[in-house]
Amino acid sequence: MIATKGYAALSVGAKLTAWDFDRRDVGPNDVQFDILYCGVCHSDLHQIKNDWFEGIFPMVPGHEIVGRVARVGENVKKFKVGDLVGTGCMVDSCGKCESCKHDEEQYCENGNIQTYNNVNHYTDGMPTYGGYSKTIVVKEEFVLRLPENLELPGVAPLLCAGITTYSPLKHWGVGKGHKLAVLGLGGLGHMAVKFGAAFGAEVTVLSTSENKREDAKKLGAHNFIVTTDPEQFKAAAASFDFILDTVSANHDIPAYMGLLKTNGVHICVGAPSQPTPIPAFALIPNRKSLAGSMIGGILETQEMLDFCGQHNIVSDVEVIDMSYIDKAYERMEKNDVKYRFVIDMATL
Repeated sequence: MIATKGYAALSVGAKLTAWDFDRRDVGPNDVQFDILYCGVCHSDLHQIKNDWFEGIFPMVPGHEIVGRVARVGENVKKFKVGDLVGTGCMVDSCGKCESCKHDEEQYCENGNIQTYNNVNHYTDGMPTYGGYSKTIVVKEEFVLRLPENLELPGVAPLLCAGITTYSPLKHWGVGKGHKLAVLGLGGLGHMAVKFGAAFGAEVTVLSTSENKREDAKKLGAHNFIVTTDPEQFKAAAASFDFILDTVSANHDIPAYMGLLKTNGVHICVGAPSQPTPIPAFALIPNRKSLAGSMIGGILETQEMLDFCGQHNIVSDVEVIDMSYIDKAYERMEKNDVKYRFVIDMATL
């Protein structure tokens, strides 16, 4: 076993604290890398609080992980010591089902293995622990190569916030000639704006906050609508081909679907803790669709990282010390971050 240090919630809803634990030894198909930065995702907070399902404690969060390879197993071909690499939201899958065979491991029919708060029944049967730690051991197939030309703190959130927004835009072919609305301008939303603009769509940000207008324009948005203004909201009816909904709080999805054109698609990537009722008549008129999307598979995530390297796209981040994490969670709940916290793991 490999002894390491991390920050963990020792019980449901507890503040994070320093915690010593063991990683598995590096097997023949494993890569061990020392973690340099780890992004802070809103789902980290949801899972510590058991908002979605019962968690496994102690819990070491973090699934936006970047670092340098420290050791590789004897069968590893893709990576060598010193390579710049990362791991996102999953570390294993069955590799045999239809989804896995089509490079969509995120939808593994036998269950992908989450980077933390999961048990890896494909390997050692042990709980997985995330990136709020010094080092990690990951199966080669779930390690990603990072562009060397990008600032590393801004790369970390690409492994969740980036791929969560890139994947649906690619799947639905959003690009030139389309009008895309991005609902919410936070960690996910700001990446959706960057990708939507890079793909050639006309991007409009839908936000409750007028004070985000200038930021939206700087990120690449062409238009901005304050959704709490009844006149602006009414004027936007039947305007968009797609809405990418990044909001993780409860909100009125049927009302926003009124902003879609005929055949428009409302794509949910945020995950509110409470279910939202969807009346049939939010869908039936004008043949609208309500869809969802998770992260991407490993192949698509690598494609996204390469795209970001070619187009100089990173997340806008605020780098923090590990000891600041509970304050960061408090600020994140108030949307007081532009637009993603990233932990400098040298401070652990």
